[in-house]
Amino acid sequence: MDSINVSELVERLGSDEDAVRKMAVFKLQSNIGDPSFADVFILEGGLTKLRYLVLHATGNTLAYSLTSFSRLLEVDKGWDFVNQNIVERVVELVVTHPLVNILRGAMSILVYIVSHPYTAANRISQPDSFGFRALKPAIAVHPQFLEMLVSRLSSADHALCANALQLINSLMREAITNDSEADWPKFIKRLQDLGVIEAVYGLMQSTALQDLSPPLLEFQALTKVLLRKWRDLPVDLERQDHRRALKSIHAASNSEKPATPVENGDDGVKKRHNPEKWRRLGFETETPALDFKDVGYLGMMNLMNYVKKNEDRFQKQLMEQSTMPKEQRCPIARASLAVTAILLQHFEVDKADVDDAKFHIAFESNTGFDRIFKPLLLQWSVLHTAGLHAFFRLWQSTSAEIEDFFKVLDLVRILLEAVVGGATRTKEVQEVESEIAEYELSRLRQLQMELLELTYEDTWGQHLRQIKDELSHEALQFVREQRIRCLLAGAWFPNIAKSDADANDISVHTNAFRYVKLSHNRRYLHYSDFDMRGDTDPPLDLLPQKLDLTTVTSVTSNVTASHTASASSSTSTLKTSQHPTSTTTTKITIHGHLPSSPQDTSSHSHKTPSHNDSTSHNIHNRKHSHHHQKEVALLVLHPQTQTLASEWLDGLLLLLNQQPITNETNKLINMIRDYGFKIRLLNVRFDEMGVGGAGIGEGPEMPGREGVDEDFWYDDFSG
Repeated sequence: MDSINVSELVERLGSDEDAVRKMAVFKLQSNIGDPSFADVFILEGGLTKLRYLVLHATGNTLAYSLTSFSRLLEVDKGWDFVNQNIVERVVELVVTHPLVNILRGAMSILVYIVSHPYTAANRISQPDSFGFRALKPAIAVHPQFLEMLVSRLSSADHALCANALQLINSLMREAITNDSEADWPKFIKRLQDLGVIEAVYGLMQSTALQDLSPPLLEFQALTKVLLRKWRDLPVDLERQDHRRALKSIHAASNSEKPATPVENGDDGVKKRHNPEKWRRLGFETETPALDFKDVGYLGMMNLMNYVKKNEDRFQKQLMEQSTMPKEQRCPIARASLAVTAILLQHFEVDKADVDDAKFHIAFESNTGFDRIFKPLLLQWSVLHTAGLHAFFRLWQSTSAEIEDFFKVLDLVRILLEAVVGGATRTKEVQEVESEIAEYELSRLRQLQMELLELTYEDTWGQHLRQIKDELSHEALQFVREQRIRCLLAGAWFPNIAKSDADANDISVHTNAFRYVKLSHNRRYLHYSDFDMRGDTDPPLDLLPQKLDLTTVTSVTSNVTASHTASASSSTSTLKTSQHPTSTTTTKITIHGHLPSSPQDTSSHSHKTPSHNDSTSHNIHNRKHSHHHQKEVALLVLHPQTQTLASEWLDGLLLLLNQQPITNETNKLINMIRDYGFKIRLLNVRFDEMGVGGAGIGEGPEMPGREGVDEDFWYDDFSG
């Protein structure tokens, strides 16, 4: 302010030359945001000349004047010069002027005028001079104002787009707060009909969030306020619009059942009320207003919108259900209201506040956009319809009855949380619809069990971990016995030897097979080589060679080539093909110390030497007292399938009291543990659902003695 002569600047604003005025107002726009400068400017009489430029200037002079006036209002100065002439002029510019730099300033002024009652330090003595009511006379002259305002949301200029959305937010907030219950819904519906939802939805998915984040987040917060306001509005059949909406739902059902005529004394014939009029549509009682207690008028709007857009399907479903027993009919209206409640809970509408935008912008960085922006909130009607169709699909696929309503509802809640909650900011609503419609029941059940386990983990974490440890030990012992029994059953292995010409070349002797089997006392591995594999497995007395397991020190597994995992078991593989086509890729080498007796030594003298090539391998050592003796390869096996390799490798390790290492065995252990854990959870009682004996919810209803004679009684064994 020290470098600018305010008196000279004010004088230049009143110059007859447009170039002088333009330069003066250009300098003004960069300094007027300083409150001390603004005070001096007003004292020098500059505000009168600035208002004159706003009303009569054109071109860049008008653009700079609008920007200066808006910045003056931003510091809460100059409100005495805001009158209907200013409002009409600015509204006219918004509607008719094409230049972006003029539109920015004009919309900014309107934002401050509409928002002024809520940002000023003192309440305004003349409320009609500010707020949305101040714009209504000008909008009456220019009825296309709202349409032009919404169209600016598609502008390529981000600043203009942000100003337009900020003005829309101000109008919405003013209407919700100060308009009557009959007026604000009409204004909101008019904005929706003009396409504001689609426009803002597109902006939320765009890459321009950094420039548009404050008004977008405020629009999102205002949307939640609207939903909460509609939810808190009770359904009152004394109101004409509520009664009309409910009648439209019944009319869409196309009820062809004629009313039964009855005699009514002197009045002649009178139609009897259909006793199933509303329960037929899925309401719990014949007083439908009571069903809307939890979701209010929002629930009625959602149901009416669904019936209107899916009238044929609605009628067909009611017709099909009319032939079913009552307990098997899907309560359409009740399901619709329940889906509305799920969406309200998912989007946390109860936390809605118009100040949420300021909070998030202050604390969230630019990298948190995917977390704070929820564009799917704007597709409320689409999500409600998709969720309701999912409810119908699950009801039919599970053959549910009316007593299973909350079970199906729980599946729908999990489904929407998984799909809608897991959707990214840029994911199209059509993709979300398809995913909800195609989500398999088996996946949903699995997700439900995972969530149930997490719930139990939160409640009984320490106890559940102890149970899982016990079950893991039991599962390991079970699998240990299963793997050892595979060794007791025996298996065929091809003999593979290295060629003399090339040590890296592996040749398969197709006429040479080795059969290996564990003895009944589990102390010896019996084996013998055969020219061909017989149709039946040889008994132990035909296997003269044996390996004393007390001499084994380690087991080595070595993968020597690419392999495609086979899912067949050792038994099925060996019996279906006598010459398997799969390339043997797994090598199991049993290392140990040679026995001291010459007879035992000769029985192992022909065995393959210790594997010492450069191929990566896993060695599983077993501590042995014969540490002073040299370790050699006692037996080499070449399993032909991954399953056979898993059975014998882990079987040998478990036989030697070591831990299994293959994925197949570990998956089997985990599966047995998980199934055991779920079975244990089935024993949980309702009064054990809390911590420290404090149950959550109410217990089941205790049976009475009606219809029970003295020979029978009820007892509670919980004490």
